[in-house]
Amino acid sequence: MIAEAVLVILLGVAAGATAGLFGVGGGVIFVPTLTLVLGLGQLEAEATSLVAIIPVAVLGSWRQSRSGEVRWRDATVIGLVSVVTAVAGAILAELAPERALRTAFAVLILITAARLVQTARRAPGPPAAPGD
Repeated sequence: MIAEAVLVILLGVAAGATAGLFGVGGGVIFVPTLTLVLGLGQLEAEATSLVAIIPVAVLGSWRQSRSGEVRWRDATVIGLVSVVTAVAGAILAELAPERALRTAFAVLILITAARLVQTARRAPGPPAAPGD
């Protein structure tokens, strides 16, 4: 029990740091770890991840808003639409077989990874030093 609690705390630290550093959702870390390490089912892991990300999203939004980086109108629209589609997604997830959820999540992770690599390759390198 204590070992599992320590593992969950470490998972929270890793997911929070990754989300903050790279701007990716903590679910990219949470869901695979919850299924592979803690043995949760895919639906349980996804639901746990959604609840666990709430404080991270609130804190991250607060920090970014202090520096003026949040476009509140866009955030409000995205938030409202997300609530509706999250409910629809949860209903579909409850109806879907476990294997389909795992496969779809794996495909999503691969697409996300490919997009991150593609974006990194297109990013300009560091500026040249004077005299180079």
